[in-house]
Amino acid sequence: MTALVPLPPHPEGVAWPTQEWPQGAIPSSANRARLSDLLDHAFAKNAPADLGETHALVIVQHGRLLLERYWRDFTPTQTYKSWSMAKSITQALVGILVKDGKLDIHAPAAVPEWQSDDDPRKAITLDLLLRMSSGLAFVEEYVPGKVSDVREMLFFGGKADMAHYAASRPLEYPPGSFWSYSSGTTNIIARLVGQAAGAHSAADYEAFMRSRLLDKIGMKSARPKFDAAGTFIGSSYCFASARDFARFGTLYLRDGVWDGERILPEGWVDYARTPTWQQPTDQGRYGAHWWLDLAGPGSFSCNGYEGQFTAVIPDRDMVIVRHGATQAEQGPNVKAWIKAVAECFSA
Repeated sequence: MTALVPLPPHPEGVAWPTQEWPQGAIPSSANRARLSDLLDHAFAKNAPADLGETHALVIVQHGRLLLERYWRDFTPTQTYKSWSMAKSITQALVGILVKDGKLDIHAPAAVPEWQSDDDPRKAITLDLLLRMSSGLAFVEEYVPGKVSDVREMLFFGGKADMAHYAASRPLEYPPGSFWSYSSGTTNIIARLVGQAAGAHSAADYEAFMRSRLLDKIGMKSARPKFDAAGTFIGSSYCFASARDFARFGTLYLRDGVWDGERILPEGWVDYARTPTWQQPTDQGRYGAHWWLDLAGPGSFSCNGYEGQFTAVIPDRDMVIVRHGATQAEQGPNVKAWIKAVAECFSA
């Protein structure tokens, strides 16, 4: 297996962005002409056909905010859709509870629906869930009119208790034998997080999230959402400002440490970015609730529906956040655009 790119330490003398982002400038070593062309294209008055709408861009390097750009009436203070970027926030919550000794990712997951002695789902571990390798049947399809478990879970019959809906799905493959991206999987994990944290309501759950993660790193704008059962909808709903998503990316860039305090257990970020075995797929490489290689080899990212991205790029000591409204067929172009933006800066 290829060695992981080392995670850079926070630069000495640069304040942590818990309150405000330290300001920086585009370095002279950057390819400024290329960067200008890329930004002018994405933020044109009329959204370009290849990328769709780009609403916000934040670039952080060496702990400083180098550049941010907003389209039309979008602003730095508003919250942007997370969609599946929330999955990586859920992964962080798991890490906090692993650090507390309240969750073991290699033990069978304590999912109530799977506890019969003859239920083969009982063998599914939290690790397999985090790696989208549980084997559970789940159709991740967003096009109206097509069979879709994710739409049924988020908007229709399963929305009152999303984890129960997802956990009630049968096995389609033996656990660990097939990779399949599933928002239902994440909501099962989110319920396990709530159980381990002792959250008996949505208010308890949000208090845990804020005290142990969001407030620690200054994500004051974050707005997690919960279903009627009181479970964080960890698959899809933790809206925040672009600057706050950059704070979350910075936590992972700094190996789970924030201003001298270890928020995530040692090795948890490496676990997130260690590749999962996958059968041949065109969806890209996956780690543990983080995607891999978006902005070049060694990078890892939170990816959300319609083009929401937080890319962590260790070899450039950089975080890039992009929000927008991108159609599925434009998605590869947006990923290539983010990679091209990153390449304007020296490694």
